[in-house]
Amino acid sequence: MRTSIATVSLSGSLTEKLTAASRAGFDGVEIFENDLLASPLTPEEIRARCADLGLTIDLYQPMRDVEALPPQEFARALRRARHKFELMRRLGAGTVLVCSSVSPHAVDDDALAAEQLGALADLAQESGIRVAYEALAWGRHVSTYDHAWRIVEAAGHPALGTCLDSFHILSRGSDPKGIEDIPGEKIFFLQLADAPLLAMDVLQWSRHYRCFPGQGGFDVAGLLRHVLRTGYDGPLSLEVFNDVFRQSEAGPTAVDAQRSLRVLQETVGLTAPPAPVVPSGFAFAELVTPDAEPVAALLAALGFARTARHRGKPVDLWQRGEARILVNTGPAERRDGTRLAAVGLESPDPEGAARRAEALLAPVLPRRRGPGDAPLEAVAAPDGTELFFCATRRPGLPDWRADFEDTASASDADDGWRVDHLSLTQPWHQFDEAALFHRSVLGLRPQESVDVADPYGLLRSRAVTNDDGSVRIVLTVGAAPTDDTAHAQHIALATDDVVAAARRFRAAGGRLLPIPANYYDDLAARYEFADGELETYRDLGILYDRDDHGTFRHCYTRTVGRVFLELLQRDGGYRGYGAANAPVRLAAQHAVRGFTGG
Repeated sequence: MRTSIATVSLSGSLTEKLTAASRAGFDGVEIFENDLLASPLTPEEIRARCADLGLTIDLYQPMRDVEALPPQEFARALRRARHKFELMRRLGAGTVLVCSSVSPHAVDDDALAAEQLGALADLAQESGIRVAYEALAWGRHVSTYDHAWRIVEAAGHPALGTCLDSFHILSRGSDPKGIEDIPGEKIFFLQLADAPLLAMDVLQWSRHYRCFPGQGGFDVAGLLRHVLRTGYDGPLSLEVFNDVFRQSEAGPTAVDAQRSLRVLQETVGLTAPPAPVVPSGFAFAELVTPDAEPVAALLAALGFARTARHRGKPVDLWQRGEARILVNTGPAERRDGTRLAAVGLESPDPEGAARRAEALLAPVLPRRRGPGDAPLEAVAAPDGTELFFCATRRPGLPDWRADFEDTASASDADDGWRVDHLSLTQPWHQFDEAALFHRSVLGLRPQESVDVADPYGLLRSRAVTNDDGSVRIVLTVGAAPTDDTAHAQHIALATDDVVAAARRFRAAGGRLLPIPANYYDDLAARYEFADGELETYRDLGILYDRDDHGTFRHCYTRTVGRVFLELLQRDGGYRGYGAANAPVRLAAQHAVRGFTGG
């Protein structure tokens, strides 16, 4: 189906919004009145600009407070409408959105509302325009889609239909099944938006917290299925009011919006892009650093061995058991220092994973390949992290290890070492985009968002995983664009014996993050431990947690650049990440300034 987006969903000038929508692959736009009023372009110039970009103008909006009014007020509304219809003629827009009235002058009289909307439609029809009447969730007398439809049906005018808006319907808890009773030809327009499930005033909820389908808690796909059963064949249009989107660059936001519609169409069976290829594990995590010495010292203290060197690039492979970390001393920004720049994901079908990613608008990354380099597929995540689709030791598929020349053997005493999860910090404005990306492109399942208290704000965190937990990625973001704690990244390494690992690390000269004694006093009050167990945790800085499935022990290294490492041990099927301990960890990192330097 055709796709459209309201200009209010994007930041910037009207010209910037139109350009972003076109480049992201949208077929049309809804012109929001405020964007037109603020534009230096004439309506004719806007029309020409849209045509040059391959965009149709699918809707002009909004027109407010025009129905169920006293005669004098309705006469003013018609005068205003005449001006708007002339403007729309110049603009080349054929449909206008009329919102249910919130005017204090409006009366609760459906017959009068139908009569006046019919008169408005008469005027619109003279200009070749259709009127799409929408129920605002906070409308004074009309606040539900079925009520709006009854008024449209009573008016019985060919130029009057209804506009359905998923936010207004789902935010009120209305049953969308009744949409199927509306003839498809009388649904003049469909606006789609998701939203997190919040307990707040619906107007504020609508104006600040809408998001793209798949990023919130509404069943937008279910609503769309009901709409499609009516025979509706108009565009799928996004109308999203969101404070973060208003501050974000229009181009990436438009791509995120288009991706959400592609996933939505796939969900309801309208399209069939390449199927998701769910990763089955971590092949490697790659650190880029201007100075390899601190990283090498950290890894060596953890018992990693430098086992291989890339044949043509300054990249070393460090390994312990199945945990592999690449250390890249190529170009890096000194101010960032060491950072987690790339992730290798084990994939049963790397080419299929890349085709899926490309179909959902993930940027495919060009690679500088030397003679004999493995033909790895790679895409960029929203935060810029490079994702490589790998097949390690998989017969018949290129192996990334072939690019490396062995220099030593991996440690025999691996104690079950592997990468348990990665924590990737997101730009403030891309948190919801990142969750949708990892779910739709990689096929990972998002878990509930968690808010974590930091001494200087609040961190938001959301994990995405595959079914068996062999791939876990934690997406985190700070409370504001200037929140420095949002720059922390970490690699979590699982071992069968975290106490032994911590002792060996410390004996080798490694520094563990010190944890306040008050934490252990509280731990003693909450849980019972074997003799000497709690003292061991206190000595090593090991934190402890339990859930319904098992126990979790973990500790942290000091930070190098923007990265720190976590050692952990899961027992009995523990499923979490120690979120209850995160405020203590964050405070400890602030205390040693570990989140900003080595």
